[in-house]
Amino acid sequence: MLKQLMTLGLKNAFVGALIVGGLVSCSQGNSQQSEKMQSQSQQINGWFEARYQEDLASSPTTQTYFGLKEGLDKLDDVSQAALDEDYAAAMNNVADMQAKFGSANLDRQGKISYRLFGYNGDVYKATKKFESHDYVFNHMAGPHSEFPTFMVNFHRVNSLDDARAYIARLAAAKRYLGQYQTRAEAQAADGVILPKFVYAKLIKSSRNVITGAPFTNGKDSPLYADIKAKITGLKDVSQSDKDALTAQAKDALLSSVQPAYESLIAMFGAHEKNATSDDGAWKLPNGAAYYQSRLNYYTTTEMTAEEIHNIGLAEVARIQGEMRKIMKQVKFEGSLQDFYNFLRTDAQFMLSNDDAGRAQYMREATAVIDDMKAKLDDLFITKPKADMVVKRVEPFREASAFGAFYDQPSLDGTRPGTYFINLKDVREQPTYLMQALAYHEGIPGHHMQIAIAMELDGIPQFRKQGSHTAYIEGWALYAESVPAELGMYTDPYSDFGRLSMEIFRAARLVVDTGIHAKKWTREQAVQYMLKNIANPEGDIRSEVDRYIVWPGQATAYKIGMLKIGDLKKHAQAELGDKFDIREFHDVVLANGSVPLSLLEELVGEWISETQKG
Repeated sequence: MLKQLMTLGLKNAFVGALIVGGLVSCSQGNSQQSEKMQSQSQQINGWFEARYQEDLASSPTTQTYFGLKEGLDKLDDVSQAALDEDYAAAMNNVADMQAKFGSANLDRQGKISYRLFGYNGDVYKATKKFESHDYVFNHMAGPHSEFPTFMVNFHRVNSLDDARAYIARLAAAKRYLGQYQTRAEAQAADGVILPKFVYAKLIKSSRNVITGAPFTNGKDSPLYADIKAKITGLKDVSQSDKDALTAQAKDALLSSVQPAYESLIAMFGAHEKNATSDDGAWKLPNGAAYYQSRLNYYTTTEMTAEEIHNIGLAEVARIQGEMRKIMKQVKFEGSLQDFYNFLRTDAQFMLSNDDAGRAQYMREATAVIDDMKAKLDDLFITKPKADMVVKRVEPFREASAFGAFYDQPSLDGTRPGTYFINLKDVREQPTYLMQALAYHEGIPGHHMQIAIAMELDGIPQFRKQGSHTAYIEGWALYAESVPAELGMYTDPYSDFGRLSMEIFRAARLVVDTGIHAKKWTREQAVQYMLKNIANPEGDIRSEVDRYIVWPGQATAYKIGMLKIGDLKKHAQAELGDKFDIREFHDVVLANGSVPLSLLEELVGEWISETQKG
């Protein structure tokens, strides 16, 4: 997804195994840098910036996502040849850095950047051999749904040229989506075929894009409605020009977008005939090695599937013990499973499943965020300049979108960070989860970490846009627990919601490894989660379907949270009265996204410096 277009190459996300080698000691801080260090560090930062700009220039969609105007009329080259060229360029860049610079003569941040850039290259190399195993299309985040989402949410139209660029992108959709299709066809020929149940979802969401005018009778299709509204909103443009633009958009939709989606739908139907109900990565060629590479990639550790599975089982049991304490607090009589059923079905935890209920949810979720904003001084020294808003997921992508997610602000600050909530069925967004969900996706979760990283001074852009899943999602899950320390959960049920969110991520460790390493069936995974967590059944089934098509990703959250929580406990034990939660959070967030092993080094360095001070 676009949110993942970060690090060494903007069209690839590089996260994975361990970094080796130590950080520079604190005696080599800024105040004692030699002129040679300053010079070398400035030079390598200039080199990093040049590589970043080269990479950015190769991705017009990333430029638009960041709020830039360059390449506004183009879509990326996403062919296999382009991917291979990106890989070759990335390897050449690492070799060039190592030939031109040595880490010994760099300042502290320069050393970190040097290590991270080389690390990203190592991970890219390790994952390249399994590139064809990652499903090109899936029902959660495939290009068939991402293309209209991108156009609607990120291609702004403030001028005639912007509108013409939008239309040019519509005209390029046939080529763009066709390149993805070619890769998917090659993937299927190599025996990498989605589980059977996914194809109906792909076909439905693809049809949604080309349903409605100008493709069929009825109200305007999502893309046609969007471009018409954007053209209508143009100022100082004549009606005749607006009419001409609308006609051009209609033609591009019919001549490019429609055939592209019809071709995708035909391919999905053909592949469905050869698909099976085997769900795990184990079914793929060299599936065990592929799944281990996914675990390395997402957790930034070398943990095995068995280790992660056992951690999940232990965490589920521990959290259930905490849950039983809250059951006693609210005087609930019955088993934990009875309490789960009570939470899933009792009307007090559900808003009305209509527009009034959706509006109420939006108001209350926004209030949670606003209340948290007022408490930030107690938790953080550094705070983001970029604002954050709460928005409802657009109806056209509700069926395939996540239940909730975050989009980062634009680089120029004109677009705020956005917490999206999916209100397709309000009953699947119970109120007892509202606070924890808002804290995770918004503040102090994703918005604090991502917006702060984007605004950091003195580090290269590739680090500001870094995307190590265990760090990013681990922080957001950890952030759900932070308001509890301030007593911000408004009642025992909302605090139970916090535990529900945590056990949900712990159960993911069990289920993801169960599906992909232990050959669990889809239904077996569903039944485990129904028994052990409180989420509604519809939500659980959607989640299990997500894990099936995205091997390993769901394990990153809890692994990252455990590491951050352990580092916090260690710092508190070592520092005692000298421990300051605001300083700890600054240390965690001050270097952008990093692998967990490097985060451990950074916290250890801070502890040593604080003890000396």
